[in-house]
Amino acid sequence: MKALLTGASGFVGAAVERMLVARGVDLRVLIRPDGATARLGASGDRWRQAGVEVAEGDLRDVASLRRAVAGCDALFHVAADYRLWVPDPAAMYASNVDGTVALLRAALDAGVTRIVYTSSVAVLGKRADGQPADEETPSSLADMVGHYKRSKFLAEEAVRGLCRDAGLPAVIVNPSTPIGPGDVKPTPTGRMVRDAAAGKMPAYVDTGLNIVHVDDVAQGHWLAFERGKVGERYILGGDNLSLQEIFTRIAAIAGCPPPRVRLPRLPLYPVALGAELWARLSGGLPRVTVDELRMSAGAMLFSSAKAERELGYVHRPAEDAFADAVHWFRRGAPVAPALAGQAG
Repeated sequence: MKALLTGASGFVGAAVERMLVARGVDLRVLIRPDGATARLGASGDRWRQAGVEVAEGDLRDVASLRRAVAGCDALFHVAADYRLWVPDPAAMYASNVDGTVALLRAALDAGVTRIVYTSSVAVLGKRADGQPADEETPSSLADMVGHYKRSKFLAEEAVRGLCRDAGLPAVIVNPSTPIGPGDVKPTPTGRMVRDAAAGKMPAYVDTGLNIVHVDDVAQGHWLAFERGKVGERYILGGDNLSLQEIFTRIAAIAGCPPPRVRLPRLPLYPVALGAELWARLSGGLPRVTVDELRMSAGAMLFSSAKAERELGYVHRPAEDAFADAVHWFRRGAPVAPALAGQAG
């Protein structure tokens, strides 16, 4: 089987790549011409040493997508612009929505027979009673906070429409909050783990997240490929924890004091506005954003029961994800100088 994987230079995509290579899949990865990463080297040599074919292209370049998908039997579309704050949202929609549609139409034209599309639990609704949401919990575009959520919601709607109207052979997976080794960039949640392990999270807000090991998410992609129903979506999640529990467990692993101060959300909004303004002026990233505060107003809790029942999906305890991430950062990850040299 020849498979194309997008997003292999990202956190989840790299985990999916490791999984596919371990399973002996004849793999091609789509990489932007400027997509060299600290993980894999500027020339793509590490991919080639693993027997992985490299195709240069971009989700905003339709011709490159057609070249990349040619001759493939399967497609794992993991790539996405995952930022909770962007100075120019247009590029995010161009990649996450328009690029997804262009890639999937190219796959249809190329005769790809099986597709796994990586969505997100960000597109799902929340239950009014505070219980974990599932694949059937209703949501609308109006419920989506921020451009990342809106772009992923629109992209998943487009995928479902192509399945219904054009016979797209796609299964949708919705990872929750992946954590683990290899978060090179790092993602917003990776920064959270890194900073908590360095003792830089002395306080917390009252919210919750569903935590899953990134390698379990990767295995869930394979199970969806093998067993998933076309047009259906499957939550790939783990343990539901409050933010205080998350920081406390990371602190226990890292050997630093846990946060003890619960911050009220409302006074943080001026801080977030100031951080965003400074980010626009400096070209950096804000430490806290308005959208993050808005999203934290309700706990983001989810159930993977459908994936467990229909796919045979399993997940390990959240502590394993925290431990693997902390130890990876401490082993000298290039983005974690605050942790370098500490015992681990």
